Parts: sequence; structure tokens; C-alpha cells
Amino acid sequence: MAESFETWDAGGQAIHVRKHLRASMRDGVELALDVYHGPEDTPRPALVALSPYGKELQALALTMPPQRRPSPMWDGCIEAGDIARVVGEGYAHVIGDLRGSGDSGGEHIGNYNAGGVPLGQDAYDVIEWVAAQPWCDGNVGMIGISYFGSMQILAAAERPPHLKAIFVSGGHYDFYETTYHGGVMWFMPRAAREGRGGDSGWAFTDRVKSRMLETHSPEELEKLVAKRLEDPDIAAWPNLVHTLHYPTNHEAWFDIVMNELDGEWYEERNPVNLAKDIDIPVYLQLDQGRGWTLDGTIELFNALKGPKKLDIGPYPPMQSRPFIEEHEKMFRWYDYWIKGIDNGIMDEPAVSVFVEGSREVVTAEAWPPKDPAYRPLYLRPRRTLSPEPEPMGTRHAAPDGFYQAPLTVTDKVEILSWATEPFSEPTEMIGTGAAHIFAEIDQDDTNFILRLWDTAPNGKRQLITTGYLKASHRELDDRTTEGNPYHPHTRTIPVEPGTVEEYVIRLYPFANTFLPGHRLTVELSNDEPLADEHNSLLPPDAFHLPVGRPVTHKVYRDATHPSRLVLPFTGRGRA
Repeated sequence: MAESFETWDAGGQAIHVRKHLRASMRDGVELALDVYHGPEDTPRPALVALSPYGKELQALALTMPPQRRPSPMWDGCIEAGDIARVVGEGYAHVIGDLRGSGDSGGEHIGNYNAGGVPLGQDAYDVIEWVAAQPWCDGNVGMIGISYFGSMQILAAAERPPHLKAIFVSGGHYDFYETTYHGGVMWFMPRAAREGRGGDSGWAFTDRVKSRMLETHSPEELEKLVAKRLEDPDIAAWPNLVHTLHYPTNHEAWFDIVMNELDGEWYEERNPVNLAKDIDIPVYLQLDQGRGWTLDGTIELFNALKGPKKLDIGPYPPMQSRPFIEEHEKMFRWYDYWIKGIDNGIMDEPAVSVFVEGSREVVTAEAWPPKDPAYRPLYLRPRRTLSPEPEPMGTRHAAPDGFYQAPLTVTDKVEILSWATEPFSEPTEMIGTGAAHIFAEIDQDDTNFILRLWDTAPNGKRQLITTGYLKASHRELDDRTTEGNPYHPHTRTIPVEPGTVEEYVIRLYPFANTFLPGHRLTVELSNDEPLADEHNSLLPPDAFHLPVGRPVTHKVYRDATHPSRLVLPFTGRGRA
């Protein structure tokens, strides 16, 4: 499209709009950009937003009021920020289409971590191009959540000279954990790619290529696809069968489905691995409720060496579109590092954590903000949780159990639950946790899905954290400590049916105070309900691949098999 220059009226605020600008990358490919700034004829700092979601979609932030979940008008891809607010704060807002998307040239190869030309390299070239424009004063930051946020880390690792600082809200970092939680496939990346479930999806046409198709011969690929279809979970899900048979229709998603184990394919250009190369100030922000993303955010924060902040906000997990909730913090950060305004932000603690329940904010210089005392809560008969272990053996403390039929033949997800007695005093927990589940199954694999709830006396409840583990991924690695397990996910070890195994499930980071009268409730299933108090806050496709075979589960919690939660107690009180 031809370049154009217009003046728009945004609620009485004049905004100059430069549409369809072209920035040349070092290999000659041109990326398309739109620029929004005030009418003053003076250079100003710029905030750059880059994604494959389409710059035209982001322009809706000027004409549509912010939409909170679960509004039917909420769109997960409108993530570049409030354009009018950015311009009003004295910045130029630059919104660009990544290589192979929207109006930009080139091809996109691979999945979220791309391939071919690194996305960070293109981001470097865009930032330096922006800094040289007459409407920019040479100072550049970045803006945007989720994909836009991850692009900020990829860009910062390339060290463009004019990138002064970044503010990342809700980014995704460990690419394997973005697509497989505890080895269990998550469907949300497909929603982002193809626009299912209400999201607009990536603005690709015919210029995205499968990394698998690029690197394997047809004969090799035929064998790999046949092996993947041996997984009964995959074989029972029609959309995945279709994807594997017609990979050129679903290129990026095909690559994810075909790479069910962690390894080089996910690790190249993993933002967590790139953190050592980042030397500019970084502000990381995320709200609670999407534990795998919070886990990656904390891991990235700990790896950064330069000036940094970590801000963990309150539940619920899905911000409005655009993400107006965090703009005040973002502009304080950029006013300090880009405009040179001494507003005191660097005099404040590096870590800020909102604690659900008490609704207090805890601050510190590191995560976790308090040293946790890891203490167990044992699964006991009559669906109770207790700080005391079960004294009886298996014969008298018979296991709990459930049979889950595949969702191809039932709509019901079977759930076991255990709960504490009401807390007698406020009891605070901040950190990661673990669930040690001794279980016997009659198949060679299943899923273990745990969800922890804060249940009020009136029955209302709020999700606190979750944990996922595919049984064949139960192997632990040497990073594991008490209450903080890690799984390498580099191989599968099928379960021998009829044997009792200990499954140690990572519970994602959380911060909650259980108030007097409240209970902690833990639920265990091998699939997840498609709709409940928490899932209604997420896009419709944000659920996990169900188990495709019938499985009987026996959960042992006796003197020989001490099934338990190990939780990070940081305040007074006991169960």
C-alpha cells in the first residue's frame, strides 16, 4: 500500500498518522509500519510495537472502548496499547507487521520462535530505522503485551544502540512451556495462529512455512507423522488428525504438534536463554492466574543482570484489550529511563507482589519476596487435607479413585477433591509448590491436572494456582528442590499399567492469604472442565488436549504412600 499522512481526531486530541511506511531490513525485505504522534513539529521518543497480528487491527484501540474479559468484543490480538494515551504522553507510537505478516514482505518460517531470519534481528533494524526518522529524537522503547512482549525480549537481546529500556507485560518466554504444560498440549497457540475462539489470529496469508517441512524429506516426514498419530490423545482429536495430514494448511501449528518434547527446536532464541545478552533496564509485569506464564516471567527476571523490576498483579489473568491497566506503570518507567524524569521509581523495591485474599502488596528485592517455609498438607480419607500424615496402611486407608472415559463418548469430567478445615487465622503462601501424588493407572499414560482454590464460607471460590503433568513426563531433573520440582520433558517413559508411581507435579507460582473461615481445596482430574469460574475468563480455546483413552486412576494416600501438597507458607497460621 502507498504511504499516506493524515490527521485524526481522537476525542478532541489531534493525532498525526503516517500509514504504510516501509523500513528496510538488512537483507532487503521491507516491513510495514504505522506511526501515530502529536501535531507538534518536534522530534519525540518512540515506543515500538511488533507482532504478526496486523497493524490495522491495533488501530481499533482509537475507536473502541477497552474490552475486559469475558466481553464478546474482547480480542486477544489487540495488544499494542492505547494509542491516544501513548501520543498524549509525548511519544510516537510505532506499530509494525513482522516479516511475512500483514503488509510486510518476506516469509515467516517456523513457529513462535520463528526461523530463517531471527525476529530479534528484524526488531533491531526497525528500532534503528525509527531512531533515524525526523519525528523521533533517537530514544526508543517498546510497547505491547503477550507476543508484543516477547518481541521486546528478542529485540533487547540484540542490543540495538537506540533501545533505551523495555516494559513487558504478559510476555511468553519458555517456548516449550508456552505450548506444552507439564507435557500436556495447550490449544491456545492454535487460537492465536488461526483466529479460533474469538481471537483475530496472525495476519498471515501464504507466506508462512513449516519448519518441519523445510528440514525433513517427504519420506522422513511421513514416518514422523505416522509415529505421532500413534498417540491416542492425538488420534482422538479430529483437528489434530487433520493438521497432521494437511500440514500446509496449518504450518505453524503442525510444527508445534510434531514437537511434543523439549529440545533444540524450542530452545533456539528462547528469551530466557537470551537474558544474559540484555543490558538495558527491563520492567516485567504479569497478573496472576496463568501460572506457566508467571513461571517463565520469574525465570527471566532472575536471569537478567541489569536494572530490572518484577510486578506481579492481581487476579484475573486476562487484561482488557488494549491493556490500559498497566499504562501508568509503563509511563513512569519510560519517563525515568527515556525522558530522564527523576520520579523515584528506582528508589522503590525491585519486586512487587499482590497477595490475593489479604489484598496486600508485598515488596522485596528478589523473588520470592519472603523466604517460604515449605510444609506439607496430606491427602487423607474422606476427601480432607491435613498437616498430619495418614497413620494407616493401604489396607485400611483404601485409595480414592476415578474412571475417566474419553471426551469422545462423554461430556463429564471426573474430579476428585480434598479440602482443609476452615483456617482459623490468616495464612499466607507465596511461591511455587509441589504435589506428590502416588497413583496407579491401567494405561501407559494419562494426564494429572491439579487446581488449587480458595473457597470462601459462602461457597464462592477463586483459582489460586494449577499444575499439569503428563504421566509419561514424570522424570525429574537435578534442578528439583523441596516444593520446586522441574521436569526436563526431553523424553517419555511410558507407565507400566497396574504399578503405583509417585508423580511430582509442579504448582505454578502464586500469592494468596487464606482468610479465617476459608478453606484450601485441591482438585485432581485427567481432563479439565471446559467451563467453570476460571475458564470463563479465558478465550474459549484456552484448554488442554484431553486424554484419548479410557483410564482408571487409583490415588493412594496412606502411611506407605504419603500423597501430599508441599506449599510455601510465608505468614502466620496453619491449616
